[in-house]
Amino acid sequence: MKINEIAKLTGVTVRTLHYYDEIGLLKPSQITEACYRLYDENDIAELQQILFFKELEFSLSEIKDIITNPTFNKTEALKNHKELLIKKRERIDNLITLVDNTIKGENNMSFKEFDMTEIESAKNKYAKEVKERWGKSDAYSESEKKCNNYSENQWQEINEEFRDILKAFATNMNNKTQGSEEVQALVKEWQSFITARWYNCTNEILQCLGLMYAGDERFKKNIDQNGEGTAEFLSQAIAIYCTK
Repeated sequence: MKINEIAKLTGVTVRTLHYYDEIGLLKPSQITEACYRLYDENDIAELQQILFFKELEFSLSEIKDIITNPTFNKTEALKNHKELLIKKRERIDNLITLVDNTIKGENNMSFKEFDMTEIESAKNKYAKEVKERWGKSDAYSESEKKCNNYSENQWQEINEEFRDILKAFATNMNNKTQGSEEVQALVKEWQSFITARWYNCTNEILQCLGLMYAGDERFKKNIDQNGEGTAEFLSQAIAIYCTK
């Protein structure tokens, strides 16, 4: 199937599918001489898994670690997905019943039908299980180990360093290009910061992070607090740095 057919079938935009291809999250099974991306049934099944894990609020980098883990069990993940969908269906059925009874004139002041506690509990349970079983890439394990040992003062230092570097990118965005010596030095500092504080940030990992900074709304919103367009500027600066 062509990429526009996949977009129509799944509701995932062509731009998003291009992005998934760029970061190595979902590669098409074939690219024609005319540069058309073609997807087969296995690709569609993998896209389903990606959307499921997005529903559990995993980042794209975490999803990539999980689904590329050789021990990842697709069948088991789908069973968990089914259980979560059943719980959501039960909640919707209860809400429909409440609406029907209200239409009939019943004065029912019940609010339990709106309760999301059970669904959120199931989501958290599955997310925790997935991280424990399939999310243990070298980078994930290294990051987890370091983070568990940080004191409150160390976290404060990390957050200050984090903010200072991003503010420097925002400041340079007004009068420097992404490929300038000053901005490229900041990218190197950013890479060293991630390596020192979380995990060994190779150029390959940094390149994936750069794509996420501009393409993932959660990252973009957080980074752009330093100035509108900072995330895109950082992403482009990283792209130049990683292709040198």
